[in-house]
Amino acid sequence: MTDTRERSTGLLAALGCFSMWGVMPIYFHLIGPAVTPWEILTQRMVWAAVLLTLFVLISRRQEKVMAVLRQRHLLLALMASALLISCNWGVFIWAVSSHHVLQASLGYYINPLLNVVLGLIFFRERLRPLQVAAILLAAGGVLIMVVGFGRVPWVSLILAGSFGFYGAIRKHISVDSITGLYIETMLLLPFALLWLGGLYWQQEAVFLQDNLRTDALLMGCGLITVLPLVLFTMSARRLKLGTLGLLQYFTPTLHLLTGVFLFGEPFNQASLVTFACIWAGLALYTVDILRAQRQVSTTQ
Repeated sequence: MTDTRERSTGLLAALGCFSMWGVMPIYFHLIGPAVTPWEILTQRMVWAAVLLTLFVLISRRQEKVMAVLRQRHLLLALMASALLISCNWGVFIWAVSSHHVLQASLGYYINPLLNVVLGLIFFRERLRPLQVAAILLAAGGVLIMVVGFGRVPWVSLILAGSFGFYGAIRKHISVDSITGLYIETMLLLPFALLWLGGLYWQQEAVFLQDNLRTDALLMGCGLITVLPLVLFTMSARRLKLGTLGLLQYFTPTLHLLTGVFLFGEPFNQASLVTFACIWAGLALYTVDILRAQRQVSTTQ
């Protein structure tokens, strides 16, 4: 009974997490074109820092934070991961404001397959045949878009690459997700405040200058940053990796539907061919995960 309740809690947490990540384009779109992507990014960092500081204090994680800060190699690694996650956030926000939600969706579809490649390069993980086929299909889809249609999906590649390398760094270091994100955010905070100050100096900032609705949405950027991560941590502790891997497709699928049906972005032949290759690769990847999970279950 306890295991069933734990799995149910994990499933609800995962669905909440991936749903929140999935509707982020709608949230950023609601903020409106009057706010630049760069102000949204800096406000996201500032309010995430506020919420994470409260969370660290309430959960009494101060000693964990100090333990990481005393280890130079961990601090340097988190500096690198902070730069990668800020790049990911910035490009994603820019993609939404510039009507490239479909490319953002493609990037997060590519990410699981890129993680397999990074596992091979950095962690010497062996590739199984279905994984190789999945990666080749995904690479073929991107190549078709570049060669056949003359378009390089830069947004997709940057989003997939930045998040993939971010995950590789975080996997390599023994720092829990909340503590790591808190330190990353605090490392970025001085730059965010300087950038925000520059926007005010140039009279381009909107926060506290326009209306309460916009101000509330900008402050909420901190919540939509922290809450999904907390839910993801809850789900990761309670669900099998294979189940979590399947549920993660929920996020880019919501991005895809949002881009096409809400924002009216064109889903043309180039997009169809590329997405079809990525989906086929993900189907093979999913089969491989389920097969590996079944083999582990039978040997236990």
